[in-house]
Amino acid sequence: MSDEIIDLSENDSGWGVKKTKKPFPYLNVVLFLITLFTTTFAGSLFSGKEPKSLADLSSGLPFSLSLLTILLFHEFGHYLMSRKYNVEATLPYFIPAPSFIGTFGAIIKMKSTVRSKKALINIGATGPLAGFFIAIPFLFYGLLNSKMTQIKGEAMFLGDSIIMKLATYIVWGNIPEGYDIVLHPVAFAAWIGMFVTAMNLIPVGQLDGGHIIYAMFTKNFKKITFISLLILLILGLSKWEGWLIWSFLLFILGKNHPPVEDVFEDLPLREKVIGYLSIVVFLLTFIPTPFKSV
Repeated sequence: MSDEIIDLSENDSGWGVKKTKKPFPYLNVVLFLITLFTTTFAGSLFSGKEPKSLADLSSGLPFSLSLLTILLFHEFGHYLMSRKYNVEATLPYFIPAPSFIGTFGAIIKMKSTVRSKKALINIGATGPLAGFFIAIPFLFYGLLNSKMTQIKGEAMFLGDSIIMKLATYIVWGNIPEGYDIVLHPVAFAAWIGMFVTAMNLIPVGQLDGGHIIYAMFTKNFKKITFISLLILLILGLSKWEGWLIWSFLLFILGKNHPPVEDVFEDLPLREKVIGYLSIVVFLLTFIPTPFKSV
């Protein structure tokens, strides 16, 4: 599909078709380059380096390039599907941040409505599915290059999703008591990518999971949303305080979903399979306690 805009306007020879190119996405590129720097900086710190030189800074590239690749696949999954279904959408905007991973992720903005449930489920699901499947080889590469170490004293640990437990068992087998795996930066990037996937697949509002569940279970969408927010609230009180903040933000920013034109449309089998696959990916990647100290 072309990036050209067709402008029907009157010229010297009368009415005709004049093609004008879209402006170069300077903001998108600048934000990406800044995010590349901030994630590389964060990756160098994770690697145990103080980025005082380019050599030290370059040690963060395995982390930043892995993470940004996963995020790119996720966002371009949304973008390309939006174009396929004639939904106007922007290129991804990466969000640099002074956080321990150097970014708050990336977003695209849809500027027109999604007309059908078929389009909605494809646009909503393709992003997280693309991000999940591209993260798997990064995860196994990173685990193969990670190290086992004995736990000494109190430390902060990353929680395990089902897919993380399975991958760790395949690579390392049973971990002896009192030991843990120190993740290679590439494995850490895959862990973050899958955690972001799970957060996006929460079936609430206009998250990717909200789009998918609305398309699949339109009549029961509000009930599923209410139960999901209640579960997040319980997890926030019992497992990880961050879920309290996330459930509050989801409630404030919007737990509802805008209707599509044909609310009674029956989804084709292919889209139903995509929807159920997305639910499986959510269950595989969700972490009740993402961060814990022992």
